[in-house]
Amino acid sequence: MSRAEERVLESTRVATWLRDAIVVGSRAPGSKLIERDLAAEFGVSRVPVRDALKVLESEGLVELRPRTWAIVREFTATDLADLDEVRQVLEPLAFRLAAQRHRRDGLERLSAALADEQESARSADSLVSRRAAADFHEIVVELSENRLLADVMSGIRSRLRWALAQHDDLQHIAEEHVQLFEAIRDRDGERASALAFRHVESSRLQRIAHAEALRTGPVPLRAERPAGAGILGE
Repeated sequence: MSRAEERVLESTRVATWLRDAIVVGSRAPGSKLIERDLAAEFGVSRVPVRDALKVLESEGLVELRPRTWAIVREFTATDLADLDEVRQVLEPLAFRLAAQRHRRDGLERLSAALADEQESARSADSLVSRRAAADFHEIVVELSENRLLADVMSGIRSRLRWALAQHDDLQHIAEEHVQLFEAIRDRDGERASALAFRHVESSRLQRIAHAEALRTGPVPLRAERPAGAGILGE
């Protein structure tokens, strides 16, 4: 392996670790990311660290500062409102197309991600549940079989994963994903699209409740579950 290839692997490894740390909150918004310290932490030179930070900047997770450091981005209310508006256009399209175009193997992968989310939600394993929830959304985009849509969604993937981690009611989100899965399974594109639109709004409310709980203590927030909605595996 050439030195250039090693550098790419190193920068990818650093970017992956930092991305996960930011999404789960172990690298808090506003915290400093100093090249020298990160290089020592990962046992690499500063060059792949610098490359990794540039990748994360392009994903909207960090903001570069002059010279040799960056900070974890602090998402404003406007940032999140912008993301919600984009999601409410793109995600109903993705779910509708997934319902119309999915193949058996893709549906099985979606079912597996949902099962992981449900199991971890029941055991209150927030880390696994939130990751599975994000995987669920990304698999839906793959099932849509629209390359342009996939490219557009790829540009907001990291920000979407961060936003999906900003909630506490794991079981409620899993239940909404069950309804979305059933619409896709039944090839009901219109129902999948409508549920996806409402799901974005529900996610927004859950995120607000999560932020409020962090500030003042737990605040219960649970949307009413439509009659007849089942849980996968019941």
